Amino acid sequence: MSAEAALRRTAERYALGADRRDKTLWREVLADDVEITGPGFAIVGREANLGSIDHLAHAFKATRHVVHDQDVTVEGDTARGETRSTAEHRMTGPDGRDLLLVWAIRYQDCWRREGESWKFTRRALIVDWEELRPVGDVGGGAA
Repeated sequence: MSAEAALRRTAERYALGADRRDKTLWREVLADDVEITGPGFAIVGREANLGSIDHLAHAFKATRHVVHDQDVTVEGDTARGETRSTAEHRMTGPDGRDLLLVWAIRYQDCWRREGESWKFTRRALIVDWEELRPVGDVGGGAA
């Protein structure tokens, strides 16, 4: 697998771990000394960052993170780049109906190769915009 493909896989495993609330997946892709920052937060260390999974489970009914594309530069055993994603967060609105909080995200990423794996050493989450959408009913409509 090329370095570029492996770097994309780390982003996809990170997204899947968030959506499945699977800390094992995050342990695979986060370095011990990882720093993840975003609007209003900065968390250093893999074990501390695993708490974000608990926060997602508490704050939202479900999430869906989609990795769209990456622009990366590999230099030996390190890499830097940008990962563009969309994150959908299903939650209950004030009127009791479900809403989707949708974020257009640009992660500013740094990775380090550890053995055969690439791990995040830094992820800076930048939200370009957000949107709040009602959740529609599935099925039951006329064709």
